[in-house]
Amino acid sequence: QVQLVESGGGFVQAGGSLRLSCAASGSSFTIATMSWHRQAPGKQRELVATINRYGGTNYVRSVKGRFTISRDNAKNTVYLQMNSMKPEDTAVYYCNLRVSRDYWGQGTQVTVSS
Repeated sequence: QVQLVESGGGFVQAGGSLRLSCAASGSSFTIATMSWHRQAPGKQRELVATINRYGGTNYVRSVKGRFTISRDNAKNTVYLQMNSMKPEDTAVYYCNLRVSRDYWGQGTQVTVSS
């Protein structure tokens, strides 16, 4: 059974940085596509960034050049480095692991003040 535990959320001023971490249990991490999603109040959950098993990455346009997704297979952990943050980045951020199905973490709140 896969479990995902996110950490690293919090409060930051506009222009600041945060790094989110997502630690995965189980043996499927190294072959999984990992991703970060976010959901702002009153909005649908959106995909922010993905990283496949080979290290290939994709980003939603609004975070390109500001956010970086990475993974450490030795630690079963995926990261999201968020720089030059904006108030519109405020949301609950969720980690996702996809193999034969989707697994989700519990989410971590990120709040960016203007």
